[in-house]
Amino acid sequence: MIAFDLQCDKGHVFEGWFEDSKAYNAQKKKGLITCPSCNSTAITKLPSTFAIKGSQTSANPLDKQIDLKKMNSEIIDYVHNNFDNVGCEFATEALKMHYGVTEPRNIRGVSTKEEEKVLTKEGIHFFKVPVAVPAESEPEGS
Repeated sequence: MIAFDLQCDKGHVFEGWFEDSKAYNAQKKKGLITCPSCNSTAITKLPSTFAIKGSQTSANPLDKQIDLKKMNSEIIDYVHNNFDNVGCEFATEALKMHYGVTEPRNIRGVSTKEEEKVLTKEGIHFFKVPVAVPAESEPEGS
């Protein structure tokens, strides 16, 4: 089972549970998914949030030393494995999903400050994740 955060065209946000992503797509195509607040069938998936669970060895979480390099690596791996890399087309793809031209999905890529202003003006929520360059990839003398 998979849970998706969904939103109708009137802005109501709700959760839907499906066997898998294909089941969601099939039900959406048939108009079987409706908003519990207004019965609208104009439904879109919202971008998913995620968390990375670490092991807890200490009774007090503050006693544990945080391995920032490992955490950064886990975040990068998660994003690379669960988000489509659309490169420089990030803003274009986000707009297509926002206006229903393409199916919503998790995407990653790059955008200019001007493109980010357009996305914000259009009401598209996004966030920027700083990615550290591994030490072995840094040029000598840096």
